[in-house]
Formats: sequence, structure tokens, C-alpha cells
Amino acid sequence: MNVILKSISYIFHPIVMPLLGVIYYFHKTRLFIPQELMYAKLFSVFILTFLLPILMYFLLKTIKKVETIHLSSTKERIIPLLVNAIIIAMIAIKVFPYDEVLELYYFFIGILCSTVACLILALLKVKASIHMLAVCGFFMFAVAVGIHFQININGTIALMMLVIGAVATSRLHLKAHTNSELIIGAFLGLFPQLLLLNYWL
Repeated sequence: MNVILKSISYIFHPIVMPLLGVIYYFHKTRLFIPQELMYAKLFSVFILTFLLPILMYFLLKTIKKVETIHLSSTKERIIPLLVNAIIIAMIAIKVFPYDEVLELYYFFIGILCSTVACLILALLKVKASIHMLAVCGFFMFAVAVGIHFQININGTIALMMLVIGAVATSRLHLKAHTNSELIIGAFLGLFPQLLLLNYWL
């Protein structure tokens, strides 16, 4: 059981969720998007949200700014969150500009707001679950996509409920977070995506 719960924290790690959000959107969208453009966007997001953060982690670990990939203390979260905010802002401006793919532009603006809020809390020495932030942000976006394109996403909702529960259980089991930190993380993930629905839904 310990191995399974630990694996969940890695499978649904925050660096994976933005890419999953883009894949989910491209899979569900009813708008015509050229396949070449779709692959180019996916490749860009993969490089910027997955490979680059991993390389940054190893750099920070080498210079002893972080200890583990889970960023256990608020102090070691500051630099990674700052760098991630810059990366997400770059994606929103360059990869998914406002006049190109509106839904994904606001998805990443929501992620940016969540990341900045998490960074501010870290500076105030308040710890929030970035895992919960990521999965709950994806969940809210997935629900919005379903409503936007008027498609049945009951399966996605059921699966995401299980995933959110599994992630929360995993983080508690590993003693990475308290209940309040999980709730704060979930709120930081859900609220920006919910607030931004007014601009694109």
C-alpha cells in the first residue's frame, strides 16, 4: 500500500498536470485545429512544463537549494515557484496567446494565478499542497471544457474524483501535508479556474 500511495504522488505530480490539461482540451475540442499546430503546441508545453522544471530541479539540488522533488519546506519552494510562474506566463503569452486558443490561454492564466498565490503563501511561510492545487485546477478546467463544448464528461468527473481522493490520501499517508494544507491547495487550484470562466465560457 505504501508503494502504491507513493507512486500516486509521482504519477500525478504537479509538473504533469498542465500537459494533461492541454492533451485533454485537444482531445475534447470541437474547433478545427491543424494537426501540425497541435503537435507543435504539445511539444512546446512538454518542454516548458515537464523537461525544463526537471532540469531546474537537478540544478537547484546540485547547488543545495532543494532537497527533494516534493519541496517539503516553504523556503525551498520559493525559487521553483518563481521560475514556474515565469514559465507559465511565457506559455500564456507565446504558446497560447489570447487570440489563438482562448480556452488554453485562460487555463494557463489560472495556473499562473494559482502559482503566484502559492508563492506568496510560501513567502509568508504558509505551506499549501501543490499536488492538490494541480489536480483540482485540472478538474475545474475539464468540467468547464465539458460545459463549453456541451459534451458528456461524466467519466472524466468520476475518474478525477477518484484521483483527487487518491492524491489527498497519498499526501496524508506520506505525511507531506496536513488536512488544512490540502484544503488550501485545493482552493488555490479551483478558485482561479472558476473565476476565469467568466472570460471564456
